[in-house]
Parts: sequence; structure tokens; C-alpha cells
Amino acid sequence: MSETSLILNFPSMTNDLKKEIEKKFITSDKFSQDVEQIVLKQKMNYIDAILHYCEENSVEIESISKLMNKPLKEKLKWDAVRLNFMKKTSKAKLPL
Repeated sequence: MSETSLILNFPSMTNDLKKEIEKKFITSDKFSQDVEQIVLKQKMNYIDAILHYCEENSVEIESISKLMNKPLKEKLKWDAVRLNFMKKTSKAKLPL
């Protein structure tokens, strides 16, 4: 569990404080929601949406592997297979 997740799940923390922390830091959930919104609104695949998010928010692409949750990784993998960036095998693994 990441430090941010531990902080956000602290029982005595107020909702206002949680919102302020989420504004200042990128959490895994926020990152995934933002990428999903880009995919839906701009009709992009997940690979392009992640790159677009990084460009728009000045985030280094190398740092996003820690922000990606399992469902987002699976969708990214599916896009990579569909676009022939990865072979269609059960052992195919992204270097994330």
C-alpha cells in the first residue's frame, strides 16, 4: 500500500483534508479516473490517453507505472495487443 493510500485511509482524517491532499498529489484512483475521462471524451485509446495526460499535466512518463492500478494496466495491455505492439500470448507482460 502506498503512503498516499495510507494517509487517505486514516480514520480520523476529515473529508476536507482528504480533498486538499488529492488536489496537491496525484493518486492512483485520480490518475485512472482522469485517463478514463480522456478515453471517453476524446475517443482515444488508453496508450494515447496516458501520453496525453502526461503532456497536459507535466508528468514524466517514467513515473506513471506507480500510479497505474490493475484494471488500467489490463486495458493498456489490451490496447497494446490490439494495435500489435505486443504478441497475443498469456505471458505477454508490459515493462511497468
